[in-house]
Amino acid sequence: MNWNDYEAVWKRQELPVGADADLTALKETFETKRRKLAATLLIRDWTEISACAVVVAFYAWFWRSIGPSGWPMAVAMLLILGVAGVFLRERRRTRRKRLGADAPLLAKIEADLAELRHQRQLLLNVWAWYLAPCAGAVLIHVGVMIRRAKPWQATREPLFLLGFGLCFALFLWFAWAINRRVVRKQIDPRLAELEKLRRGILTTE
Repeated sequence: MNWNDYEAVWKRQELPVGADADLTALKETFETKRRKLAATLLIRDWTEISACAVVVAFYAWFWRSIGPSGWPMAVAMLLILGVAGVFLRERRRTRRKRLGADAPLLAKIEADLAELRHQRQLLLNVWAWYLAPCAGAVLIHVGVMIRRAKPWQATREPLFLLGFGLCFALFLWFAWAINRRVVRKQIDPRLAELEKLRRGILTTE
């Protein structure tokens, strides 16, 4: 999964203002932003599913190329398939909850609020369902490579292993930080906007 792609799609949109947003402007832009949210999630989910398929295919090729001793790659493949399963589940959930074009505005707002709250929890818990499985798969792959490496190859050098470990830890931290930033800068303000729009509609009915 490439959360950088997800963040880039959000960045191409106008950042939400939050609770200070103008109510009239919120009503006028609601449908456009609703469609953009749906498109963003669609692109993210299918991009990640495709990426998982590529990784699993590569791991299968690697296992086949080294023979039976590469059996730990089966565990790595299962971890990546588990991540893909999360995104497939997201697609099924989205289809089940999709509202028709003729749905009342309030129902659409409630649906977007529920969706954004769900996405917020996904991003805040990204370690559990995404980063940890992906990290486990990578470490298994590296472990198999080290075990099969010749004594003179760089993959057995302590400095190489230390450098790899530090770079990998930094990458994981960066991915976690990106997700927190998306929640703080984009999802939370949009939730505040939708809550304000919801209250505005309820008070006028």
